[in-house]
Amino acid sequence: MVAAGAGAGGLSDEELGVIREAVAAGRKPKVMFTESAGQIAGQVGQVVGLADPAVSDEWVVVRFGRDELPFSPADLVVAPRGAGARRPAAEPVVDPVRVVPEPEFKLGEPPVVVPARREQVEEEATVDEGAQRPARRAAKVVKPKAPAGLTVTLAYADGEWTVAAAQGAKALAKPYVIRPAEALKMVALVDVPGVHEAVEQILASERAEAQRQAEKLRAELAEVEARLAELPEVG
Repeated sequence: MVAAGAGAGGLSDEELGVIREAVAAGRKPKVMFTESAGQIAGQVGQVVGLADPAVSDEWVVVRFGRDELPFSPADLVVAPRGAGARRPAAEPVVDPVRVVPEPEFKLGEPPVVVPARREQVEEEATVDEGAQRPARRAAKVVKPKAPAGLTVTLAYADGEWTVAAAQGAKALAKPYVIRPAEALKMVALVDVPGVHEAVEQILASERAEAQRQAEKLRAELAEVEARLAELPEVG
């Protein structure tokens, strides 16, 4: 039902002048929406501002609820005294509850099973799924991050054995020199025939080189001793 006055022809120039003075004085005069405003006809709002009528036909800014919207003067009339901000909302229409008749049981016949309603089945499935989600989350186990790999390198170059160690990209020990005997013990832990043969060849080559240098030194020492023997003693 539309309130009285909602079907009037809109605000007159005189009423607009009074509203303009009231807004300029800081007041918010009440207006009622006419039938040309649509579904909100008969409801009451407050004028909070007036725009330029040359720019748009809707230049009366009305606060309705939480919104401030522009309307045409034809959409509004001066609200009667005691008019409220809104009409009471209509009570929602509740659909009647559907009653499912109980099945009739007869002696000697199997009972009739009434299928559950689709809405009830979907609701139970949603509840079951929601109850299972926490259990799935609790069963998830976070595996600890594995440490980076450790690499120990035994190398031979330029007549020297060196050992180095690194964990991932981080160097734990820079290459340092070790004795051939220590290198041989480390190689003995690796049960790879090809590695053993390569180490034996290196050691044999080093031994031959050491023996050659020893013979050279012996020959030089013998030559020095011979020269020393040729020199006469003084005194």
